Amino acid sequence: MKPKNIFDNLEFPTGEKEVFQALFEKRNIQIERILSNGQRSPRTGYYDQEKDEWVILLAGKAGIEFKEQEIIHLRKGDYLLIKAHQKHRVVYTSQHPPCIWLAIHF
Repeated sequence: MKPKNIFDNLEFPTGEKEVFQALFEKRNIQIERILSNGQRSPRTGYYDQEKDEWVILLAGKAGIEFKEQEIIHLRKGDYLLIKAHQKHRVVYTSQHPPCIWLAIHF
């Protein structure tokens, strides 16, 4: 078995959509790498996920807004738990440096 590295093969998006890459999936857990380069959620609406999500920002800076709450500013190394059905959206992601996220859905 050969190890893989979270920082290998980084192809950052140039359009409106982030890049989501599944790293592991089994039963009730999914681990993915997300690459952002200035992308954000649509200005209207919020994500309303069926599962809890634990996310860590491995590079860059970003802001997440929870419905009817202030924006949480994240920097490299910051992590948080987003509970299922906790409405949220990404309001900004940095470009210099771009963002590398690790998200675990369970």
